[in-house]
Amino acid sequence: MVRVSGLASGMDIDQIVSDLMKAERMPIDKMKKQKQTLEWQRDDYRSMNLLLSDFNNLAFNMTLQSSYSSKTVSSADETKVKAAATSSAANASYTLSNVTMATAAQSISANSIASSIDPTKSLWSQRDSMGTGVWTKKTIDHAAIALSADTSTVKLAKGSLSEGNTLQSISVTTGGVTNSYSVRIGTEAGTVDPNEVFINADTGEMTFGTTLTSGSTIEAFSYQQNVLNFSITTYDSNGKATGDNKDGSTSFEFDGSTSLNTVLTQISNSKAGISAFFDEGTNKVVMTRKDTGNLSSADSADGSNMVFLGGFLTGFLQLAGNAKGTDAKFTLNGLETTRKSNTFTTGGVTYTLQNNFTGDVRVNVSNDTQKVFDTIKDFVTKYNELIEKINGKITEERDRNYQPLTDEEREKLTDKQAEQWDDKAKSGLLKGDSILSSGLNQMRSNWYASVSGVSGAFSQLTDIGISTSANYSDRGKLVIEGDGTKLKEAIEKDPQSVMDLFMKSGSTTSEKGIVRRLRDTITQTVSKVEQRAGRSTWTSEQFLLGRNLKSVNSQITSFESRLTQVEDRYYRQFTAMEKAIQNANAQSAQLSQYFS
Repeated sequence: MVRVSGLASGMDIDQIVSDLMKAERMPIDKMKKQKQTLEWQRDDYRSMNLLLSDFNNLAFNMTLQSSYSSKTVSSADETKVKAAATSSAANASYTLSNVTMATAAQSISANSIASSIDPTKSLWSQRDSMGTGVWTKKTIDHAAIALSADTSTVKLAKGSLSEGNTLQSISVTTGGVTNSYSVRIGTEAGTVDPNEVFINADTGEMTFGTTLTSGSTIEAFSYQQNVLNFSITTYDSNGKATGDNKDGSTSFEFDGSTSLNTVLTQISNSKAGISAFFDEGTNKVVMTRKDTGNLSSADSADGSNMVFLGGFLTGFLQLAGNAKGTDAKFTLNGLETTRKSNTFTTGGVTYTLQNNFTGDVRVNVSNDTQKVFDTIKDFVTKYNELIEKINGKITEERDRNYQPLTDEEREKLTDKQAEQWDDKAKSGLLKGDSILSSGLNQMRSNWYASVSGVSGAFSQLTDIGISTSANYSDRGKLVIEGDGTKLKEAIEKDPQSVMDLFMKSGSTTSEKGIVRRLRDTITQTVSKVEQRAGRSTWTSEQFLLGRNLKSVNSQITSFESRLTQVEDRYYRQFTAMEKAIQNANAQSAQLSQYFS
């Protein structure tokens, strides 16, 4: 539509229409404020549900026996024995004596393996110091190599290879033309002829006598490589071999570019369960089982805990394969027994032997009253924080003088002023909410109603020294009486009854412990809030406020379409007025010409 803006009348038509539209827009501004209020209210509900869900997760921990049956353990001499206990351990005293700790199987090189060995250098470069029967040859089928840049040096994928290798030539194809390069293998390249390729036997680096251009292909070829092959067999506590091979062994293979340190590191990281290292002071290798005890196969003739196969281990490293570990031996409350490990558990108590000794060391297990007290105290504190936040929302006053800002109103304020206005406009949106109020009332009832069928003397919260705050403004907060002495005495006197009071199961509400009642109430409250405010993953149709928001959005869309029509009508009317004035002006000018 062509809009004429005051050319004939001299009036500011755009401003006049804008002022007229302000009145027309008042209903839609009200709808948008209603929409914003609904969104804020939805978000407030969801924040309350988040608080309830977080507390419900904490309450779940309070339904676990471990929260009420913590044990404290004391050892008369922790330099000899350390101990810890699970909640299932009985309160008792235990005596350990005549302790011989378990040892791990260990094998050490019988003699210095080589006076000049360097554990950081490649083993193939030190082959003269390693003797015979160590290396084996393996045929490698090397794939073709496509060159992406001009170069004269290319490294083999598998490292070093043997001198005297059967590899005679290597072909290179460039632009459809194939050239053959004769192979020379050694450790010093010297001068490389144009039609020759030198291969460093130690590093596996190929040096061509000419530069190979980008896009060339070194064709596939085969060569022989020097490798170390050996295997190690170890056993678990059941006498079963731990390796992946069919016979239970763990196999190892290394090319000649590998250093001794790398070999020992990979052995240490393997499933063999061995810690291996080289001692440069004695030039000996030490291999030690990571697990203690006599760990051997039931079928082993000599009871060896580690079996070594391969000239590298038995020849070069001079390791004996009949190493054995020993089990821990001790007397526990008069019973002579053994264990594979120096850490073992019996009767819910875990003992860790620290030293060999012959005398007695007493270990006492008792209830950890302080830890249980702290757990209950923390739960009460979290509950008080929860109801304080919810009470704050449902008692917050609504200031109706502060409504959500329209875009035009927000533009007139600074960011700080707009933020302060929003804070006031958001206040009191959940004031007196029936769902949250009902949930709080039910939770208070959960705390104070008696629990039927408990195993001991404590059936009410007040029996263990927890009561309601006398201050009305606290609105149902809980208070642990005095300094907690009564609660601690209850935990010490009858921990089972305290546990039942909080976490007892039952088919009816009166039979359920306090925490289980709370969780039921919270679950019901969360569900009701979700029916009103939904979840972030729900569609608008699935909850009440969502449906209300959808309805308001539909009204806003419809009204905005109507406003467009009204604005167009105003402009058409003013355009008609402008044309009429323009015609009148033209007629007046024509009449003036006649009379002049």
